[in-house]
Amino acid sequence: MVVKMVPLRIGMAGGTQIENITKQVSSAVAEAGPVVGIVTVFVKHTTASVMIIEDEPGIRADTKVFWDRIVPADPRWQHNTMNPGEDNGHSHLRGQLQGPSVTIPFADRTLLLGTWQQIVVVDFDTRARNRELVVQIMGE
Repeated sequence: MVVKMVPLRIGMAGGTQIENITKQVSSAVAEAGPVVGIVTVFVKHTTASVMIIEDEPGIRADTKVFWDRIVPADPRWQHNTMNPGEDNGHSHLRGQLQGPSVTIPFADRTLLLGTWQQIVVVDFDTRARNRELVVQIMGE
């Protein structure tokens, strides 16, 4: 069993920005050594998530509308009212619902994603920041 950790850092703007990281993860798997195994992609923030989507403009727009409807920005969220200057209570809640990671199998050093599946990071926060991710590759 081989385990390799690859750090990934992405500058993001917040506001439910979606960034496709499929190429970076694919490259990490191809270069890591194991031929078959799993890769986990984990974002180290509570106001961002990693997910698999069909990455096309309509889904990107629908994703933002979906999150705005399900967990809207609201100054009355307790996180905002109990922490002066905070306005991202909804960002934390969205991150809780979506989750911080995905795990994908690979074979022949190639991700076993479906035809339209892409790995993305979604930044739910209200301001720009760098996002740190860990790509953990385990296999033989």
